[in-house]
This record gives sequence, structure tokens and C-alpha cells, in this order.
Amino acid sequence: MFRTFRGGQSGGWRVTSVSPVTGEPLPFMPALSVIDGDAVALPLVPSRHAWRLVGVPSHLRYTERAERQQLVSVQAGLGRLEATCAALIPIRKSQAWWDLTQEERRKIFEDKSHHIASSMRFLPSVARQLYHCRDLGEPFDFLTWFEYAPAHVSLFEELVGMLRRTEEWTYVEREVDVRVVKEVLSA
Repeated sequence: MFRTFRGGQSGGWRVTSVSPVTGEPLPFMPALSVIDGDAVALPLVPSRHAWRLVGVPSHLRYTERAERQQLVSVQAGLGRLEATCAALIPIRKSQAWWDLTQEERRKIFEDKSHHIASSMRFLPSVARQLYHCRDLGEPFDFLTWFEYAPAHVSLFEELVGMLRRTEEWTYVEREVDVRVVKEVLSA
């Protein structure tokens, strides 16, 4: 199933910031819609009025069985009522990353960067899902979606800061950090 993130004039999440970390930014839009579906509409070229990013969840590619079991046992699901803060962080890695073998990427991902092991302490406070989009012709390779409660904002900042200091992140050539808060409908 595809997940579409659409920055525009309306949506269930209010955008608080759109920050280019490295590479080309995305235009600021006041709202973000998150839509699940089995089909993808024709590509929407980023404009002054909207942008759209599409990804698909996939199996955990650099995770060994014991790591996967540990992650599944502690991670929270998306959509928790208390998780009214979120971040969409689209990432594109360099060709040098993709020229590495699967084993070489795994060594950097976990053996050197400790991506999984270091991230475990942030679970279940921060829920996350990775969406792959490299093979869909999208402008990014991955869309990372995180949800967390307002009480865990500093914990999320620590997580993102830690990941950005790893060897793995030296291969990132484009990253945009989109922060949002859940729009609560008044009764």
C-alpha cells in the first residue's frame, strides 16, 4: 500500500516548519495530508501551491532477525492519540551509497553507525515508519515518518541529532525536515 504525503493548503497536520538540512528545500506549505491508498496519482511537480511525496513500506532491509524481534517488541504503532507531533524527513542518499553492496551498506548502517542499537532507547516514545520511494521515480529515496507526544519533543530532537552524526549520514545528499502538529477538530 502506498502512503502519500501532500503539502498544501489543507490537511490533518499543521506544518510548523520546513527546514532544508542538506540539498534543495521543499516549499513551505501550511498543512500536510497523509493518505494511504493502493494507487498513486500522476506525479505532482512541486509548486507554489503544493508538493506530493509517495512511498511504500517494505521489509527491514538492514536488520538481522534478533534486531527485528527486539524492534517489534518495543516499538509503538503509528496513530496513537497522544502522538500529536510528527516529522516527515525525506532523504536521498548519494550514488556512492547505492554503489555499495548490501553487506557494505549494512556494515555502515549498523556495525559503524549503530542505527538500530542506538535508536532502541527512543522506543516506544517515538514511533516511526520508513517508506521506500527510490524505485518509484520520486525525488527522494526514503520518507521517514515519526510520531511522538509533545512531552517527547526533546527526545525526538536527540534521536535525530544522533542519527545525523553517524557515518551513514555522510551519504545523505538531500534531506528536508518537515515538522507538523495534529490538527484537533473542536466539537
